[in-house]
Amino acid sequence: HEYKSYLSSHDTIALNMETGASSPSRNLECKPRPLPSTPTKRAPNRQHLGHYSPQLRHCLGNGTGSPSKEKSCDRFIPTRTGAQWENSFSLTPESHNENGDEGREHQTYRCLLQNELLGAKIDDIKLSTDDSNNFLRTPHKRRLFHYQSPSREHEEQGYSLSPVSRKSQKLLTSPKKSLRKISRLPYKVLDAPELQDDFYLNLVDWSYSNVLTVGLNTSVYLWSACTSQVTRLCDLSCEGDTVTSVGWSDRTHLLAVGTNRGRVQLWDTQVQKRTAIFEAHESRVGALAWNGDLLCSGSRDRFIIQRDIHTPPQQFKKMAGHKQEVCGLKWSPDKQHLASGGNDNKLFVWNQSSLSPVQRYTDHVAAVKAIAWSPHQHGLLASGGGTADQHIRFWNTLTGQPLQSIATGSQVCNLAWSKTTHEFVSTHGYSQHQILVWKYPSLQQVVCLTGHNCRVLYLAMSPDGQSIVTGAGDETLRFWNVFNKSRLQKESRSALNLFSSIR
Repeated sequence: HEYKSYLSSHDTIALNMETGASSPSRNLECKPRPLPSTPTKRAPNRQHLGHYSPQLRHCLGNGTGSPSKEKSCDRFIPTRTGAQWENSFSLTPESHNENGDEGREHQTYRCLLQNELLGAKIDDIKLSTDDSNNFLRTPHKRRLFHYQSPSREHEEQGYSLSPVSRKSQKLLTSPKKSLRKISRLPYKVLDAPELQDDFYLNLVDWSYSNVLTVGLNTSVYLWSACTSQVTRLCDLSCEGDTVTSVGWSDRTHLLAVGTNRGRVQLWDTQVQKRTAIFEAHESRVGALAWNGDLLCSGSRDRFIIQRDIHTPPQQFKKMAGHKQEVCGLKWSPDKQHLASGGNDNKLFVWNQSSLSPVQRYTDHVAAVKAIAWSPHQHGLLASGGGTADQHIRFWNTLTGQPLQSIATGSQVCNLAWSKTTHEFVSTHGYSQHQILVWKYPSLQQVVCLTGHNCRVLYLAMSPDGQSIVTGAGDETLRFWNVFNKSRLQKESRSALNLFSSIR
């Protein structure tokens, strides 16, 4: 029951309300108040006027008068002039996992939204990477109402039973690209007893005929990747010497062996016979580099010796520039320039006829052993610094200017570019002992490989460019599959390629 009463100011009343048998009575003391004669008008809430459109605010006015007296407004029309859907849509976060399933699904969903909401007409995810970004960043001014005859595409969509457009259907039914998976475990591990743990040596190399050579203390061993046969090529113990570097010739079976006494020996691996001995250095030879019949050797005596193997041993060219031991040598892919790195933290570039470096790079603050020329971009050179530096730096040797660098967090021991893609691999020492695969020029890590217990000081790549082998002071050699095979090799194996048999 509801009781209403208007009492005088001096009267009180006790109302007993019983809701049931078990409910206790409640005593409410009520005071009277005068009954209003006319209902009060509520002022509009000015706090929320900013959320309405200008048309609605104009109809409401300032809240003092009646809206109907100023201007009649019978409906609410929201304003969307400043929405800018194209720019707002581009603010959605993108997935950083480009190689994963989640990243592809997220990208497909973004393209689908662009097709249905913005009319982007994207039917391929590959093409949407750049086109969709440009579409979003530079929105086109479009007329809200545009009267024209409907296109044939719209007429066909009228008879379609799919809720999405034809472009979106093609996008959803497009085949998925096979994802590249890199195994984090080596597919083969070989024992390498007495493999020296010395940063300045180069004791592992892989020939074009798929034969791996390793220098173990006083001996040089050959391992065939095809037959897994191991052969000991030479033993320098009788000469009181040790192996400090090895290097295969480009397209022959000749192998150069640098020793601790400053000698360079030339071996024919097919007949397992030594063909020449060159004595021009005064200290150990830690780096070797071939350029056809030209052989360059870098030593602790700070000099680089360049010689033609078909000339007498007394004829050679001595190149001076480094102040400390030369620990890295690499020829450019066009065989016109030689890059050298030393313990003096310097990176030099030489040509075939110069006796002094033509370019000098001094940004590193530690020894430069890791050197690699890009096979994809002419004049691009990469170098890595030692423990005090821990940076991989890139140089444009055409202009002599530095490009970019990245801090790796550990000693950079080796660098090698992929033969098929714009990627490179780096091996590291103190203190991570890891192998990293990078994308260029984004410098994004593709994979991190671990397994060695000591510094990964040695690196070599297989002739097909698919596998790498790493060696460390833990006396093991580990083989990894990190890169894809080249497309030319895949096409040549196809039975439909009619030109594969033409020579």
